[in-house]
Amino acid sequence: MRLGLIADTHMPGSLADLWPQAMDLLSDVDCILHAGDLHTLDIVDQLSALAPTYVSRGNGDVGLFDDRLQDTWILDFAGATVGMIHHFPSPTRKSTADIYRYVDKHFERRPEILIYGHTHLEGIHQVGDILCINPGSPTLPRNQSLRLGTIATLDILPDQIKTTLWQLNEDGVEHHSEFLPHKLERP
Repeated sequence: MRLGLIADTHMPGSLADLWPQAMDLLSDVDCILHAGDLHTLDIVDQLSALAPTYVSRGNGDVGLFDDRLQDTWILDFAGATVGMIHHFPSPTRKSTADIYRYVDKHFERRPEILIYGHTHLEGIHQVGDILCINPGSPTLPRNQSLRLGTIATLDILPDQIKTTLWQLNEDGVEHHSEFLPHKLERP
């Protein structure tokens, strides 16, 4: 199973329509997880035309109501538990204990994989037994000006999770960073 991961599109403030490079990559996924800061539901409708789409409500999404938006999600995909939230402490600045406390406060059960946004800083971090992924922003990378940014894919294989960050460019997409293999613990 392949999930498309995206966050912080800030549309239509940044763009009227998502970059075609992102839409092309996301057209080949089974489900799309958007980690918030949409600003309007238009992008959810665009993404939902490609695959089922779930969105965690960001600080820029106040007043948006739709069944596809929740503050947090716990979803099961191919035997992997995936959590999603918009605002999340930086795994590079907080201890594992701090991350666990935050997760336990916001989720009814601890996910194996946690998708988040807010910072526009792409990254993949293993924190204890949680794989934390921020796909960055496709439109305002690193919280700077409008330009081609990043998205991610998450491949859930029978015994492994493979995450790839993708840099959008004029010709399509390219690997932004190597994937982080994560072994799934199966009973």
